[in-house]
Amino acid sequence: MIVWLNGGFGAGKTTLAHELHRRIPGAVVYDPEDVGSMLWKWLPRNEDFQDLPSWRELVVAAALSLRRHHAETLIVPMSLLRDAYREEILGGLDEAGEPVLHVFLDTDPEVIRARLRSRAVDMGFEPDAAGWAIDRLDPQAASRQPAGTVVLRSDHLGPADLADAVQAALAR
Repeated sequence: MIVWLNGGFGAGKTTLAHELHRRIPGAVVYDPEDVGSMLWKWLPRNEDFQDLPSWRELVVAAALSLRRHHAETLIVPMSLLRDAYREEILGGLDEAGEPVLHVFLDTDPEVIRARLRSRAVDMGFEPDAAGWAIDRLDPQAASRQPAGTVVLRSDHLGPADLADAVQAALAR
């Protein structure tokens, strides 16, 4: 099983991934951002590595390989905010016969802005350094998720409650 944690930057995907990893024996956390970093070592940097077809293909291939060879449950905290890219990646996993629980963390945009600015400061940057992620806020994204998506409010639930909800969905 692949648990794909989707949502805006700052929605709490990584925190939830670590909570699920702690709870689910044999789970592995796979961050596709690492695939993007790898590609940027070889290719000219663009504004968003998700725009690279190679990134999308490699994300699917790596997820399938990791799940099949190393993890009963693969937890993937990665924003897929462009509908076409989400469809391409989740569709590729589905076509390969891999079950996916798609979870979308919906969060009030003001909460996300505050989290992103705080994260920038915590990393030693000015709050304005969060501008790239803030510019990509999409308050309507939750309404465009495919059927079967588990939509959770990460501004109303803490990591433990979110993990409980994901585990309940996995048990169905």
